[in-house]
Amino acid sequence: MARSSIYIASPEGYTGKSIVALGLLDLMARRVGRVGIFRPVTRSASGDDVIVNLLLEHDGVDLSYDDVVGVTYDAVHADPEAALATVVDRYQRVARQCEAVLIVGSDYTDVAGPTELAFNARVAANLGAPVLLVVSALDRSPEDIHSLVEIAVGEIDQAHAATVGVVANRCGADQLDVVRDRLADLGVPVWALPEIPLLSAPIVRDVMTALEGELILGDAELLGREAEHMLISGMNTEHVLERLREGQLCIAASDRPEVLITLATAHAAEGFPSLAGVVLNGGYAPSAQVLRLVEGLGNRLPVIVTRHDTFEAARIVAGTRGLLARGTQRKIDSALGVFEQNIEPESLMRVLDVPRSEVVTPLMFESALLERARSDRQHIVLPEGGDDRILRAASTLLSRQVADLTILGDESRVRARAAELGLDIEAATVLDPACSPLLQDFAEEYTRLRAHKGMTIDRAREIVRGVSYFGTMMVHLGLADGMVSGAAHTTAHTIKPSFEIIKTKPGTSIVSSVFFMCLADRVLVYGDCAVNPDPTSEELADIAISSSATAAQFGVDPRVAMLSYSTGESGSGADVEKVRTATEIVRERRPDLFVEGPIQYDAAVDASVARSKLPDSDVAGRATVFIFPDLNTGNNTYKAVQRSAGAVAVGPVLQGLNKPVNDLSRGALVQDIVNTVAITAVQAQAEKAAAAAAADAAPDTTTPVPAPQEASA
Repeated sequence: MARSSIYIASPEGYTGKSIVALGLLDLMARRVGRVGIFRPVTRSASGDDVIVNLLLEHDGVDLSYDDVVGVTYDAVHADPEAALATVVDRYQRVARQCEAVLIVGSDYTDVAGPTELAFNARVAANLGAPVLLVVSALDRSPEDIHSLVEIAVGEIDQAHAATVGVVANRCGADQLDVVRDRLADLGVPVWALPEIPLLSAPIVRDVMTALEGELILGDAELLGREAEHMLISGMNTEHVLERLREGQLCIAASDRPEVLITLATAHAAEGFPSLAGVVLNGGYAPSAQVLRLVEGLGNRLPVIVTRHDTFEAARIVAGTRGLLARGTQRKIDSALGVFEQNIEPESLMRVLDVPRSEVVTPLMFESALLERARSDRQHIVLPEGGDDRILRAASTLLSRQVADLTILGDESRVRARAAELGLDIEAATVLDPACSPLLQDFAEEYTRLRAHKGMTIDRAREIVRGVSYFGTMMVHLGLADGMVSGAAHTTAHTIKPSFEIIKTKPGTSIVSSVFFMCLADRVLVYGDCAVNPDPTSEELADIAISSSATAAQFGVDPRVAMLSYSTGESGSGADVEKVRTATEIVRERRPDLFVEGPIQYDAAVDASVARSKLPDSDVAGRATVFIFPDLNTGNNTYKAVQRSAGAVAVGPVLQGLNKPVNDLSRGALVQDIVNTVAITAVQAQAEKAAAAAAADAAPDTTTPVPAPQEASA
């Protein structure tokens, strides 16, 4: 049964409670193993509730649409008491499956009684859920907001429900503190969120649907971009160009081909804004020659034709609501970003009384990564600016303030492509290695580093022009704290510059890797599954020591299992002896570590097997770090566990380098890139902390200056 629940309610429509619901769901999913959602009242039972579908997309929720909805508005109007009984029954089914439940109140449609808020408060009281009240501050004074909240809290009290907090949403950027201060006398915690215009902007696809339009040119994928502004393009060319803005949807008469050509040319031209789309009203199709000319400009700007006239088209566009919905990734990132930046998570969780689970789910591990990276932002370089996945990941990382970024590539092309995809990477630095003023300094440093290999300055200049070498030099010279690459390049392409430039840590002979294997209830560490084909005993010991340090760095208590096909003294052979020798080396070098080997996988993870094979071991049956004897075994095992057990594999994470560089799989998803950047940032934090500690511990070698002697009388 759910240990806690929270009911989000509003006294009116358009308060942006979906932002609060999404942020709160994400926060709850970081703390408990299984989070549920529930929507007491929906418009219909057909599965089209936007908020429900948005929240069901979250990785922390494992329920179906039918599981999480109560009744329809029609059912409430027909028989409120029977509807309430059904809501309670259906809620209990969700609560029995989950540790915590987020309940999202109905939309403002006057479903029953004198006000809809009173009905929602009655539902909350019957579900035993405290209410988090969300109000809109848009176009309201602090006094008006205060009066609205007082009335709403009074209604909730009358229904015998309890208000545990208030979120004033859609505040002006300069109004946040003023609103919080004015509501401070309410006796409950208060938070304020700013108005984000992007969240109210409709996507072009929804506009096209509302216009009953047809896409005649451009890329259908770009219909997911937000139309942030609207322009009626009825003026001559020069005045249209003066009024263009980023993310604008331009409406033009379909019988004026010169306007379409002007807009398409401006969209393609460097120095002009990137448009969201063009709507041609009136129902006339442009001629084949005009279409061929626009296509020849090489951009993918969506061009839509509608039969509506200019006035009607503009009215429909202006009236199309922008929803925070499934698939609107930029909006989702922005919503989570504004929530994280303005609501202190621990204070909210204390109010809601959501206890932290001892289980660690994949989502909890990933969320903890982002939270740690965000706590002390590091500067990460991404060399592959020509890859859309990198740009999408960069947009997410920047909007959620996980890291500061430098992206390598031609700046005009990188920014144009990001804008075309509707991504915001404005806060990133974009550098082109081919023409960067850093190129000469990097070439000179690389020549110095590789002088023993006969490197010349001319050859070095060509080498460091490559994105992997350029990014690695940035890390080496302190211009970035870490690098993530490999989405479009091989592992060797990413790692080779690190071997030559950054090199291994003192006392470490080998660069290796680990995967964080996120199972349903815990996180294990597997090494080395990506780099070293057949390590020696000494190298295997290095891998074990590095992997235990990496595990500890990310909150996994290291108990190291040195894997083999034999456990303890039961077997022999060259492969077993290699592991046995490696285990002894680890014990000699790190007597503080819990390590066991050789040991079979079942004895390492299964307590019953451990009792029969190694009853006195501190590791057997409780291992958290698994060291494989070779790459063949490690790579196949991690993939088998990933596919067969449904584990989430985060990595590979490189270890043993002086500064953090991490490799991506060429099949990496956007979330994989986000996670890897967060890991790299956490590694960079640890490197800086270690360097600072070493500096503090170093003896003072300065010569003391004798105190002046007093003159004798």
